[in-house]
Amino acid sequence: MTVTREDRWTADPGELLRVGQGFRLADVDPDTTPGYEGRKKHGRSDLRAGAEELAALQERLYAQSTVDPSTPAVLLVLQAMDSAGKGGIVRHVIGATDPQGIRLKAFKKPIAEELAHDFLWRVEKEVPEAGFIGVFDRSHYEDVLIGAVRELAPPGEIERRFGAINDFEKRLSESGTRVVKVMLHISSEEQKARLMERLERPDKHWKYNPGDVDERLLWPRYMEAFQTVLDRTSSDHAPWHVVPANAKWYARLAVQALLVTALEDIDPRWPAVTTYDVAAEKRRLAAT
Repeated sequence: MTVTREDRWTADPGELLRVGQGFRLADVDPDTTPGYEGRKKHGRSDLRAGAEELAALQERLYAQSTVDPSTPAVLLVLQAMDSAGKGGIVRHVIGATDPQGIRLKAFKKPIAEELAHDFLWRVEKEVPEAGFIGVFDRSHYEDVLIGAVRELAPPGEIERRFGAINDFEKRLSESGTRVVKVMLHISSEEQKARLMERLERPDKHWKYNPGDVDERLLWPRYMEAFQTVLDRTSSDHAPWHVVPANAKWYARLAVQALLVTALEDIDPRWPAVTTYDVAAEKRRLAAT
């Protein structure tokens, strides 16, 4: 049964959540649901309806790429503080699509081999192919966030990385990849509650990392680092979108809307059959 999505967006989330000149992260209230006039129950319903739309567009994109190597790709970059909901986006938004057309990469702490190369070396290997939706659960931005906050690299190297990131994303865009960058923005209080829930539920103990408490102590520095990232790397070809994420249902709905818009802009088409005659095959099949 097809689920109908109501038009409860009062503004285009792609424009509403986009980071532009003069943007201040401190002005974004993580509790809000900008541009959406529905409540949680409406958001869940619209997410189900949007899942059908997203899945249909993604299938067309992948199908087109089987005959057209110039088919664009989409890269979703997810950045956030711990427990902000990146996994929920992967599960509830990306999870509605056909996995054969998805390339998911969760970037962890770099290993020795990766550290022996430039920071983008491991990232460039994971760029999605034509017709794929790539998802970076954390990304190359770790190298200018943690790198700066934890002083893992000198200021001059952090500065070089900003330039390298902008060049990298420009190359992606020029090669046909649509880059959708999302910061899921939660409050310190909401993160504390989510981490406490992980400790209170045995089925979530596996998700808890004692190091998350250490990172919480550096919250103001991380917010400053995120502001710098947004200032330095939100561009016309790869803009950032800051999504208030205290309400998980809203964050999922907003990211889904951003992906649907990117795919609608691509407007993928079902490939025309050129290797066989459809009518002839119908007759052959009917005779069996």
